Amino acid sequence: MRTRTIAVILTAAIGLGLLTGRFVLPGRSAPAGPSPTPGAAAASPGARSSAPKPASGPVTNRHLLTGAEFRKAGVSQRIHVRDRVGDGNYANAVCTGEKTLGQTLGSYDAHFRDLVTLKDSGNNDSGTPANIDHEVAREVAGDAGSRALARNYAQRLLLEEVPCQSEVPTHWVYGPTHTIDVAADITASWMGMYDGDLNSTGTAPRGKEPCGGIAVLQNGSHYGVLEVDTCLGTAAMTRIVRAAVTRL
Repeated sequence: MRTRTIAVILTAAIGLGLLTGRFVLPGRSAPAGPSPTPGAAAASPGARSSAPKPASGPVTNRHLLTGAEFRKAGVSQRIHVRDRVGDGNYANAVCTGEKTLGQTLGSYDAHFRDLVTLKDSGNNDSGTPANIDHEVAREVAGDAGSRALARNYAQRLLLEEVPCQSEVPTHWVYGPTHTIDVAADITASWMGMYDGDLNSTGTAPRGKEPCGGIAVLQNGSHYGVLEVDTCLGTAAMTRIVRAAVTRL
């Protein structure tokens, strides 16, 4: 449109405005993109819930699993919790050397939690369950003082369990190691347990579900071992171990 034509249109519009009390000007063109919704903020990549932060400082009872986690996994019996602080067996099996936590790591003030189905089925001073038949799980946890040392402790505790992945046929055996990474310095490794009647070759059978197992945990400066004696398969063990290391 030429300049002279535009001037004529504007002059006519002003003239009409003087007669009618309104000015009629050409409207603006619509924006190329969609109009933002009033009050709506643009979503940022960090808007999702953040990952849990690694733990630090002393371990307390609140860092350990509760019976509710096992009820979610399908354990219908009432679960009683027994706590103590000190030293004791953390993986009471011949293939691990039947050591106490103090003998392995030099730690004598760890938190021990037994989850049992019989109220008086607790631990003695050595940390050995009074009645394994009523044991649902046992968790041992402590604070190493730094993430690096907790990582070192977790690696050493896991190595203690490796001999149990190879046993003579008909002896119970641990299966392959599974790793769960929740966040940086929040990680767990677990092995399923297989009864001796499934061990015909000296190692865990392929394609079979475990019946409980053992996990080594690290969350920041915290470290721990979780033994699951109740018969949980792969999916339930994964959920329990993830809950334990996240809570730790």
